[in-house]
Amino acid sequence: MDEISTLCSRVGETKLRDMVTAFYRRVRVDDLIGTMYPPDDWENAEKRLADFIVYRFGGPQTYIEERGHPRLRGRHMPFSIGEAERDRWMKLMTEAMEEVKMPEADGPVIHSFFAQVADMMRNRPG
Repeated sequence: MDEISTLCSRVGETKLRDMVTAFYRRVRVDDLIGTMYPPDDWENAEKRLADFIVYRFGGPQTYIEERGHPRLRGRHMPFSIGEAERDRWMKLMTEAMEEVKMPEADGPVIHSFFAQVADMMRNRPG
C-alpha cells in the first residue's frame, strides 16, 4: 500500500474532517475562491470534500457510495481556476493542516497530494 491510501489509519478520520472544517472556515471569508461556492450549500460542500479526502486517504467509502467516481476535473469545470485560485486553495488548506497539527511525518505526503490535485483543477492559463 502507498502512503496516501493508508493516511486515514495513521492520521485518523476525525483529524482529516477537522482539517476540512478549518479549511472551510477560511474559504467562507476568502475573497478569491470563497465566491465560487454556492452560499446556501456550505455544509454539503464541506461534507463532500471531507468524504472525498477520507475516502482517498484509505478511510470509509462514503464518497464513492454517495457520489460515484470523483470526476474532480469535470465537477470543477464550471469554475474559472487559474494559478491564483490554485495557490489560494493551497494556502488555505496548508493553514488548515497547520491548525489541526497534522503529524510532521504525514504533512509532506498530504501537501504533495493536494498540490497535485489543485494543479490538475486548473482549467485556464495564468
